[in-house]
Amino acid sequence: MTGILALDQGTTSSRAILFDAQGRIKAAARREFPQYFPRAGWVEHDPLEIWESQAAVMAEVGRAGEVAAIGIANQRETTVIWDRATGEPIHRALVWQDRRTAEVCDRLRADGCEEMVARKTGLRLDPYFSATKVAWILDRVEGARTRAKAGELAFGTVDSWLVWKLSEGRLHLTDASNASRTLLFNIHTGEWDDELLNLFGVPRVMLPEVRGSSEVYGEASVDGVRGVPIAGIAGDQQAALFGQAGWRPGDAKNTYGTGCFLLLHTGEQAVASKNRLLTTVAWRIGDRTEYALEGSVFIGGALVQWLRDGLGLIEQVSDIEALARSVEDSGDVYLVPAFAGLGAPHWDPYARGLLVGLTRGTTRGHVARAALDAIAFQVADVMDAMREDSGIDLAALRVDGGAAVNDLLLQIQADLLGVPVVRPAVNETTALGAAYLAGLAVGYWKDRDAIAANGSTERRFEPVLPADQAASRRARWRDAVRLAGNWAADRS
Repeated sequence: MTGILALDQGTTSSRAILFDAQGRIKAAARREFPQYFPRAGWVEHDPLEIWESQAAVMAEVGRAGEVAAIGIANQRETTVIWDRATGEPIHRALVWQDRRTAEVCDRLRADGCEEMVARKTGLRLDPYFSATKVAWILDRVEGARTRAKAGELAFGTVDSWLVWKLSEGRLHLTDASNASRTLLFNIHTGEWDDELLNLFGVPRVMLPEVRGSSEVYGEASVDGVRGVPIAGIAGDQQAALFGQAGWRPGDAKNTYGTGCFLLLHTGEQAVASKNRLLTTVAWRIGDRTEYALEGSVFIGGALVQWLRDGLGLIEQVSDIEALARSVEDSGDVYLVPAFAGLGAPHWDPYARGLLVGLTRGTTRGHVARAALDAIAFQVADVMDAMREDSGIDLAALRVDGGAAVNDLLLQIQADLLGVPVVRPAVNETTALGAAYLAGLAVGYWKDRDAIAANGSTERRFEPVLPADQAASRRARWRDAVRLAGNWAADRS
């Protein structure tokens, strides 16, 4: 059996999935890796542990059949800097959730830099993105900035790190979708931008080469996949949009992963947001760049993990649905999961988590229900902003990601949005999108029409909650968000 191997490197785990020509999963493996929280608001990964977990599942799945090509989807913005000679990271990776550079972003905003940054990158000045993370590492690891200017250090997001390791240091590259998440890339010219590099203090010599999202970059050089073409790369959310066949302007999907990420395809036009959303490269294939509007919610499925690991309310993530169904509703309890600030459309790095509305009658079930509500409320906030920016009223929302297996969550989402929510037969659409990009590059699939024939729907959730009740619940949610806002700001 021949298939396409997708490496889906996420925030909490690494996956490897082998897909056949019909887009079906033939083999899969998953491994979690450690999360590090040195201080409040700081989140780190060990790049070597990322690679070890990814290599382990890759080896396991690679034995299941002949691999025609490798595609990569990755957690975005997470920043890795390593020694070009030894391949050793000089610091732990700073994860996209990390907020340690919030004050840097504040200063740049106060200096009037945000308009220029937004115009060139489609992004906002926020510690979410890579640029301030790169500068933080260079300024705090002894000798790092001097070595970076001398060309001794390499920077990359996780895709670049994986390609470097797969090729044993022969390839240092990224694709346009990942480059567009760094605050260093001009999404209109398709190149690294000197004005941005100077603003953030990042030496050009340490940057990866920017390539398309579907092309043969080179061959893997590690055991198990030696000689296999590395042929597709996309940030995980763009990969999920591609895997959902979201190729037409107006197509939208939401991924319920560690965070929630809603993308709306806007074609070859980079639509500037008036509602604090992001304009991002969806993918670049050949000489054609396609764009998307994106709303990023920092805490989605991670909220359920916190109920398990932080509060001990559940033993397994899958227990959340039964516990939440034990009550009719949240009992007017609202949970704002601003553990790492709030993303779109609020963009408040100083917001912090809030649980409000508690009474003596509040139970574990009410808290569980409030957690699922919180995920859906955040997505609905983003959808409102997206409708305003695009002028498009969506007919349906396509969904995927680990938390999309939760029927109650998707029913709550449909009720709050007032539109159907559609779950595909293959939920691993992030990995599938990476596989499709790689397979197109090597001719495994002839064209997008051949891919579209693979699509199918597993379930469709229709809204049942009256619109006035949905509006009332959302107004109450907005009250809770206001209470959580700006909580961690310096009050001295």
